[in-house]
Amino acid sequence: MKVLIVDDDVELAGLLRMALSQGGYTVDVVYDGLEALRRFTAAPADLVVLDVNLPSLDGYGVLAELRRRSDVPVLMLTVRAAEEDEVRGLDLGADDYLRKPFSPRALLARLRALLRRSGDAEPIESLTLGPLAVDAERGEARIGDGMVFKLSALELRLLRLLGSQSPRPVDTDRILSHVWADRDAVDREALKQLVHRLRAKLQTGGGDGRWIEYVAPSGYAFRARAGPASPD
Repeated sequence: MKVLIVDDDVELAGLLRMALSQGGYTVDVVYDGLEALRRFTAAPADLVVLDVNLPSLDGYGVLAELRRRSDVPVLMLTVRAAEEDEVRGLDLGADDYLRKPFSPRALLARLRALLRRSGDAEPIESLTLGPLAVDAERGEARIGDGMVFKLSALELRLLRLLGSQSPRPVDTDRILSHVWADRDAVDREALKQLVHRLRAKLQTGGGDGRWIEYVAPSGYAFRARAGPASPD
């Protein structure tokens, strides 16, 4: 399994190469955005670890171009604390993100999760939940006759899971295992952030963020109706 690491921090890239090589991966490292695209074109990887801050072309530009060429799983690395930066990466098509500093164990767990997800035989199909129509193949959704909006890979997996059980709640641990495919790779705070982003997209798209409801102590449920819901 080949991983392409794109990071201009030479020391960190070397440590990542060592950790991934010890984990059984074949590793290629580049330190520049444009060179990353050239390298990927010449020798495609099975997974890309992509830093946001890069010379010549930043990680967002690299990601946008990768998505025009491939559906390769991409894990973004960022030191930025602003949620908007993470949302931007996910909206451009990143599969997951990891904030620096992180441990090699956390990185390996995330990579295993992404590789298992990319190998799923889960069928790609459309989904209709009340007024919400989801095109899973395109990663898009529309509420009624409103504007189409994009869904990240994580948002799509969460929505499909909740939708498949609607209106029943889905246990938090089950959500974590399904969406991230590795329970040890994430925590409940990551799930809360994902739910927050998806609620915001539903609201902006003409729906109601309260459609994703926290049901204590079970987990989350999708209920496409107006009405009070817990903000958790």
